[in-house]
Amino acid sequence: MTSGIKYLLDTHVIIGLYERNPSVLALLQTKQITIKECAYSSITRMELLSYPALTAMDKAAIESLLERMAYLAITPDIEDETIAFRYVHKTKLPDSIIAATTKYHQLELLTLDKKLASKF
Repeated sequence: MTSGIKYLLDTHVIIGLYERNPSVLALLQTKQITIKECAYSSITRMELLSYPALTAMDKAAIESLLERMAYLAITPDIEDETIAFRYVHKTKLPDSIIAATTKYHQLELLTLDKKLASKF
């Protein structure tokens, strides 16, 4: 596990945090999660910053939010974990990478995706 990091936030949770979605804020508040305890996968960064309708202001705000969390890159070990996870669970590649990153770093996944959450 990465030092002090307890949670991996998926793309939808980070979007919800950025948009101040009441469900996401309630989830973080209920679990008493601080941003310093959170990480995100490189796939999440790619998904967030490649959104076609992203404005320059949105991009800057998202980058600022991400800077406050730990960044977890895809490594060969995470690639292997992704392959195994995807083979067993038949999930989309981005979801498989998120799941593998979560498992590899022994974190709790915070997701709004009930299907993905059910895999843990």
